Amino acid sequence: MAKSIWPSDDRTETLLESARQGDVNAVNTLLERHRAPIRRLVEMRLDRKVQRRVDVSDVVQDVMIEANNRLEKYLDDPVMAFHLWLRQIAWDRIIDTYRRHRVSAKRNMDREQPMSVPAGADHSTMELAIQLCDPALTPAAAATQREITGQVEAVIEQLPDQDREIILMRHYEHLTNLEIAQVLNLNPPAASMRYLRAVRRLRELLEEQQINPADDESDA
Repeated sequence: MAKSIWPSDDRTETLLESARQGDVNAVNTLLERHRAPIRRLVEMRLDRKVQRRVDVSDVVQDVMIEANNRLEKYLDDPVMAFHLWLRQIAWDRIIDTYRRHRVSAKRNMDREQPMSVPAGADHSTMELAIQLCDPALTPAAAATQREITGQVEAVIEQLPDQDREIILMRHYEHLTNLEIAQVLNLNPPAASMRYLRAVRRLRELLEEQQINPADDESDA
């Protein structure tokens, strides 16, 4: 599985402890080291048409300001990992931005959440395609890879909302099953079963469109 977009070393915990002691520099460092991942999340998950109207940097800054304002409460009661807490703030801001700036489009823009497949994520899509399809049937030619990724992305868009969302969290945000369980307020086995069900449905749609699916499902 690809590396998470979020910082994964122990420095976050050290900075959190310093922030609890009132260290302003620690607070600034803590938030700034998460700015790039927040931007990546917004770029991946905010609808492309909305991004033509809204500056991603403005959305990111709004997230940083809100996180700073709410940090003291989080430090008193850290209900989840810091990066997941930040992700939730960013996700709420993405939804709010989407609702305020949604535009007409061929697909249904009245969904409660923007869940479109991230544009420009060919590497993540290709990894998913190799997992779902027989690697021996996956040519290395760039043009063919682009065609395959386009097909996979199109099929992801056809999934029900819950299935599409867990696929995006797992393969584009690269969250672990435990992290997804926390985000969705599920126990890990339930999150794993939901992911496997989504993969199964994705394979069925790929098979219908004559992309050769592998026989074995991926481990959750």
